[in-house]
Amino acid sequence: MYISILGRQPNIGIAELAALYGKAAVSPLSDGAVKVETELFEFDRLGGSKKAGKIVAEFHGSNWQNVSKEIVRHYSRLWSASDHKITLGISAYGFNVSERDIQQTGIILKSRLKKHSTSLRLIPNKTAAHNTAVSHHNKLGLSPNKVELLVVRANNGNVLVAESIGAQNISALAARDQARPKTDAFVGMLPPKLAKIMINLSGLASGRILDPFCGTGVVLQESLLLGYDAYGTDLSQKMIDYSTVNTEWIKNKYKIKGSRVIEHGDAMTHTWSQPIDSVVAETYLGQPFSAPPSPAKQSSVSKNCNHIISSFLKNIHPQLKPDTKLVLAIPAWRDNKGRFNHLQLTADLETMGYSESSLSTNHALLYYREDQVVAREILILQRK
Repeated sequence: MYISILGRQPNIGIAELAALYGKAAVSPLSDGAVKVETELFEFDRLGGSKKAGKIVAEFHGSNWQNVSKEIVRHYSRLWSASDHKITLGISAYGFNVSERDIQQTGIILKSRLKKHSTSLRLIPNKTAAHNTAVSHHNKLGLSPNKVELLVVRANNGNVLVAESIGAQNISALAARDQARPKTDAFVGMLPPKLAKIMINLSGLASGRILDPFCGTGVVLQESLLLGYDAYGTDLSQKMIDYSTVNTEWIKNKYKIKGSRVIEHGDAMTHTWSQPIDSVVAETYLGQPFSAPPSPAKQSSVSKNCNHIISSFLKNIHPQLKPDTKLVLAIPAWRDNKGRFNHLQLTADLETMGYSESSLSTNHALLYYREDQVVAREILILQRK
């Protein structure tokens, strides 16, 4: 069993894990952590989890003092005969303790190990839990001698201890986002980790993924990296050119053999070639806003987006096999009171021939930063 430490929007991370391992395998522990019951956990595949670890111990009703004693006892015994220097980070979640308390556990363990001539490098705690950058740059969880303990206090009072199997590779994600040959901020910047999440939400084991709004090719490049064939179309010839260059770059950089087809096409009228095994796309999000728009402007933009996306859904429906999954990012707008306004089409999906996954109902899957007006609402649909 494993613990997964979720990202900024935990509902999306939970949905991603449920899509990959089944809803029954994913049990929430706290607001930011879940337990995943599986024998094979592919952490590098995930986009919605910051860290993960294999569970090694569970305590019932333990406070930090008791947990600290168990950590010191267990690892002073385990590492007392180690011939290699050990790097250790300790991250605590859900405890009402300071970073000094967490740090003290490591200091005591280091002192015990020193008596056995075992060298331990302790990563200093600036907070109770190390952030992703600290874990990633220190390569914690990537070898037996670079260890991060993820200590989670669950809502029921139980405490679980896991040994990390890695942190999100923020360097690789940034490189794929910023080092691509072609980018265009005007058409939007879909984060590679969100593209990964959306691909995983499709539940597709293998085959070809279509992005009918491919833009600069982020979904296409992440599909290729995850082992799928990629098929992209876009209304703009400029975006076709950009996607072609970017996917060629990713194929060469990572020595990818998957096939890639990119062609010009209006998503509202285009006829796509087969096979289409799954559809993953960031659709038209409308214009960006730095502040909530007026009701009249909101209505105008919403109607335009609704028309384009609804027309696309009606156009592609007869071209899809029954039960084909679609994972779409559509716009939702935040008003002055922090509430989100959603597209009308979310109420019309049944009449258009689609059912919505229980993972994305009630508008739960919203991806946004706190300073953003336009959020991405993730819909997981199935062609009826």
